[in-house]
Amino acid sequence: RKELIREALHQQLCNGFDVCEIHSEYGMTELLSQAYSKGDGIYKCPSWMKILIRDIYEPTKILNTNTTGGINVIDLANIDSCCFIATQDLGKKINKAQFKILGRFDNSDLRGCNLLIN
Repeated sequence: RKELIREALHQQLCNGFDVCEIHSEYGMTELLSQAYSKGDGIYKCPSWMKILIRDIYEPTKILNTNTTGGINVIDLANIDSCCFIATQDLGKKINKAQFKILGRFDNSDLRGCNLLIN
C-alpha cells in the first residue's frame, strides 16, 4: 500500500471532515500516559512524562532542542512497569514541554495504526 506522510493524511482528514486542524495523541501500549497535539504536529506531555531526543548514531548521547533524533520516553505513571522506552520514532524537541514527530527510522518495524490490512 502507498504510505502517506502525516501532512498528507491530515489534509485528507481535514477535507473529508471539513475541519481546519487535526488534533492527535502520541502514545503506545507500553505507556500509561499520552502526549497531545492541538494541531501542527506539535505535542505536549503531561508533567510526569518527558521526551528526550537521542543521537541516531550514538544512542547514549542526548541531543539539544531543535535537533532531529530518536525519541526516548520517560513515563513516571508506569511506576510498576517499564518507565523508560527508546522508540524507533524520529522527532525533535521544540522546547522543554513540546516535541514534534517526524517519522520512523528507516527499516523499523511497523507499529500501531500502520498495521493496516491491505
